[in-house]
Amino acid sequence: MLLGSIEAGGTKFVCAVGNESYQIKDSVRIPTTTPKETLQKVADYFKQFAIKAIGIASFGPIEIRKQANNYGYITDTPKKGWQNTNFVGFLKEQINVPIFFTTDVNGSAYGEYVMSLLSNEDIDSLIYYTIGTGVGGGALINGHLIGSQGHPEMGHVLLKRHPDDLDFTGVCPFHHDCLEGLVSGPTFEARLHKLGAQVPLDNHVWDIMSYYIAQAALQVTLILRPDKIVFGGGVVSEDFLKKVRRDFSKMLNNYVNVPQVDKYIVMPAIADNGSATVGNFALAKNLLKQ
Repeated sequence: MLLGSIEAGGTKFVCAVGNESYQIKDSVRIPTTTPKETLQKVADYFKQFAIKAIGIASFGPIEIRKQANNYGYITDTPKKGWQNTNFVGFLKEQINVPIFFTTDVNGSAYGEYVMSLLSNEDIDSLIYYTIGTGVGGGALINGHLIGSQGHPEMGHVLLKRHPDDLDFTGVCPFHHDCLEGLVSGPTFEARLHKLGAQVPLDNHVWDIMSYYIAQAALQVTLILRPDKIVFGGGVVSEDFLKKVRRDFSKMLNNYVNVPQVDKYIVMPAIADNGSATVGNFALAKNLLKQ
């Protein structure tokens, strides 16, 4: 049985076909241009295969409430030309298979959850953050994605300012002091006028970033009590996560029990940003069991 995966991003769509064991059999990258052109190329790609279901992990915001009139749409996205795009409806007209529609970070969260289960880890809940051009988060509790009124927007929680960062405005036009406004990739250019990849880890800005990301980890720890928190995206590295674990432990101050911190706050288990693809295969497979 073949399953389809669409990881829909602002610059490219990664489409893949895989089997029930989540092994990729074929894949293609399609540049994100106009909705009609991009989605038609996506549909044409999947028409080559006898797929049984598709999982979509999309940039957003998106409408995931099935009772909503615009279910399956990309809604008020800042991506030019993509506002109010009927993503699921377009594909349904051309590919008559069940489709699971969620956010890019939810897809990644589910992929990391599935990989943990395949590795025989005893987990029921997991949080996934991506920290790159923007910041987003997905969450599973008891194996289920959360959010009945819509998908979480974990990148826009407000944070306590680092004492050495009080004059920085923040790059989010809505909130300024939110996680995305303070730690996303563009904040390096805003603070230092250089790309994050050009900033050595001993620069104090990384301690400021760690302070904020540790706060996010603390928030979801105290609110959701997950088994694991995964940080992916271009800003994150294993060496940087050592700073995050250090600051998280200080902030938590042994208030509640958590797993060993280097096993609790981790990098993605799936290499090359492949978490969403595995998650999409799994979510598509789940549709066929319903």
